[in-house]
Amino acid sequence: MILEIVSPEATLFSAEVTSVTLPGVDGSFQILNNHAPIVSILGKGEVKITATSFNFAKEVAYKFKKVNDQNYTLAIESGTIELKDNKVIVLVD
Repeated sequence: MILEIVSPEATLFSAEVTSVTLPGVDGSFQILNNHAPIVSILGKGEVKITATSFNFAKEVAYKFKKVNDQNYTLAIESGTIELKDNKVIVLVD
C-alpha cells in the first residue's frame, strides 16, 4: 500500500509500505494492505512505519526515528487519516 504523510510545511513521506500503526484518539491501530476504507482522527503519539526500504528527503529526515532497517517512527501532536484503495493519506500537525 502507499503511505503519504503530509504536514502544513511539506510532504514528509511518500512510499510503499508494509504496515502503518497510528495513534488514534481511542488507542493505536494498525493498517495493513487491503484494509477496509477508513477516516479517523489521530491523537498525540507515534506513527510507526514498516517498509522494505526508506528514502527520506534531507529536509525532513531528522523528524523520523530509526527503530531498525524496516521500521521508523514519527512523533505527531494530532492529525487525520484517510485510507481508500490501498492509499493511506495522513495529515499531521
